[in-house]
Amino acid sequence: MKFANAVLDIIGQIRMTLALGLPHVLRAIFASPSLIFNPAALSRISFANVWIPFSQGLDEHTREDKAKLITPHATGAVLDLGAGHGYTANYLDRTKVTKYIAVEPNTLMHSYIRDKAQAAGYTEADGSLVILACGAEDTATIISATHAEVDTIVSVHTLCTVPAPQQTLRALVQDVLASGGEFLFIEHVRSPCADVAWWQKFWTPVWRQVFDGCCLDRPTHLWVVGLVDENGESMWAEGGKYWSSDFPEEHLFWRQQGRFVKK
Repeated sequence: MKFANAVLDIIGQIRMTLALGLPHVLRAIFASPSLIFNPAALSRISFANVWIPFSQGLDEHTREDKAKLITPHATGAVLDLGAGHGYTANYLDRTKVTKYIAVEPNTLMHSYIRDKAQAAGYTEADGSLVILACGAEDTATIISATHAEVDTIVSVHTLCTVPAPQQTLRALVQDVLASGGEFLFIEHVRSPCADVAWWQKFWTPVWRQVFDGCCLDRPTHLWVVGLVDENGESMWAEGGKYWSSDFPEEHLFWRQQGRFVKK
């Protein structure tokens, strides 16, 4: 990938992110000056607003992939990692999915999740909707809140931000996903093209600062397929696979998606 293309692609999105988030951050500081000493809170305020147009555009671009991956395969209790604004609820078949559990640490996004979930037929009043203000890595909280293993785990552009991603993946599949349950993901991952991967690694320290911890250079799809149990055996039943989306390998946000069934 040429340097100019990489610069334009990343810098353009960084500029858009700052333009969308900075006004909300400044208004929040003006209303409560002590927030200037709480960068984590300011980051949440910024990202909650930045993610409105970003998530809408991302959902539109991945709509066909989600419909093919999530709608026919998500069943029972569904755990949505990094639910964001709740778009996953739009792809759940209410006749097959009995409970929607949305994991989203940014509480400023919870009202969006609630609205989309309710439109899809899931409510907190009847117990079919659970919204958790924790990260995907907090498996103890997830297990405590769900009271049982889940039947499906969905991750859409989330594992790029999770701390200790390999450890988190293993814990989620081993401790949270039921035997025979499905792990469905759509993630942007490290490109197999060496020059593109170099630029992904180069830009990640900057990108993760302005985009809520998002890393461009994680080979998430390889981590998923390589999950093993304490005996060193694959956690997956035969037939699990991942495949490319319509993004070329030369793209900085090269995407892979997959469907894996736990033994």
